[in-house]
Amino acid sequence: MIDPINIAEKLATFEDAFNPRILAECNGHEVRAAKLRGPFVWHAHADDDELFLVVDGAMLMKLREDPADPEAVRTLVVREGEFILIPRGVEHLPSSHPPESTCSVLIFEPAGVVNTGTATGTADATNLTRDALERI
Repeated sequence: MIDPINIAEKLATFEDAFNPRILAECNGHEVRAAKLRGPFVWHAHADDDELFLVVDGAMLMKLREDPADPEAVRTLVVREGEFILIPRGVEHLPSSHPPESTCSVLIFEPAGVVNTGTATGTADATNLTRDALERI
């Protein structure tokens, strides 16, 4: 059955941060809802682009666009109603803005992409990695 999906209602079903839920699938991609509270973990997705759409609040996105220079970090603020596309291979660190706040986002990426990307298995990512996502 085809029905509209109310994003606010779906986001209201959970409070935990950094635990994306699948809202829908489209052409092999997932539409995921997540809440950010503070910084996530530095990571990249070697083979997949990732799109973040801010639904509520604001997100700080740090980018390492030059792998040869890990100290060169670009910082962007993405506000409610805006989105940012992170190209495959770009190391990034999403965070709520300000860090003590909560930001709600939709994430569009290929089905099965692990949320911590290249950081999977590192000490910082161990408690943040979600191998199997809940569908809501």
